[in-house]
Amino acid sequence: MIRHLAAAALAAFAGLAAAQGYPARPVTLIVPFPPGGSTDTAARIVAERMRGALGQTVVVENVGGAGGSIGVGRVARAAPDGYTIDIGQWDTHVGSIIYPLTYDLQKDFEPIGLMSVNPQLMIARKGFPADDLKGLVAYMKANPGKATFVDQNASARVTGVLMQQSTGTQVLFVPYRGAGPAMQDMLAQQIDLMVVQAAVTLPQARAGTVKILANLSPQRSGVVPNIPTSGESGIPGLYASGWFGLFGPKATPKEIVARLNAALVQALADPLVRTRFADLGLDIASREQQSPEGFAAFHKAEIEKWWPIIKAANIKVE
Repeated sequence: MIRHLAAAALAAFAGLAAAQGYPARPVTLIVPFPPGGSTDTAARIVAERMRGALGQTVVVENVGGAGGSIGVGRVARAAPDGYTIDIGQWDTHVGSIIYPLTYDLQKDFEPIGLMSVNPQLMIARKGFPADDLKGLVAYMKANPGKATFVDQNASARVTGVLMQQSTGTQVLFVPYRGAGPAMQDMLAQQIDLMVVQAAVTLPQARAGTVKILANLSPQRSGVVPNIPTSGESGIPGLYASGWFGLFGPKATPKEIVARLNAALVQALADPLVRTRFADLGLDIASREQQSPEGFAAFHKAEIEKWWPIIKAANIKVE
């Protein structure tokens, strides 16, 4: 008994000592998708602002592949010392149960803080016959399996399958490593439809090179209020969840989590960051949800909401 208590005390002391000198070198922020997507953009904005609070550079590293699970797996296996973290989202930390994973989404990560709640948009290439979801359903019923649909992450796959099931239609899923490469093909008129966060879509939509069919949310977004919801556009109940948050490996010392969280909260309060997030269509999370405890509760609620839906729809990707 005494030996166990001594070991626990020693571990706690070691964690405290490590936290007091933290960070002594750059922190690596894993983006589990290729450059050019919304995850990459948001990560770089926040990483730049966290540097001042931490006194060390936050290095963004893109590790794409397998719906984000390769990059997230690297964080799950990393030493819990605060030097390897990731920007997670619904796709990588909730919806990725559709992939065969080598880690546990509920047990292998330490929530640091929720950054934003992000509208997920259904978009179409310029010139696509439909201008809203009602028109899309009509087109898909007249042309079964002809519409090509980007399959770049769990959110896209789940949304596409649920859309097919709720409307009795079919799409042709086309796999991509991330939204950035998929957007390039959409601009080249090689792909028809994509579900993507507003950060990737808005610059292209403003330029008239793609068109937004709907915001896949129950209500309109405060930062993009002019975009109709899925219910208003023609498919009631077709929702997709989007958000960004920081995670570290499980057992990262609380003092280090607190230090990272403080840097994140300071970054999200920066007027420039808030302006850039608004330009990208990202709603900054509430102050309560920015805390590790608030983010943990939010993440738990997302899992409890979506996992039964995904399992009931029997959505899997081998």
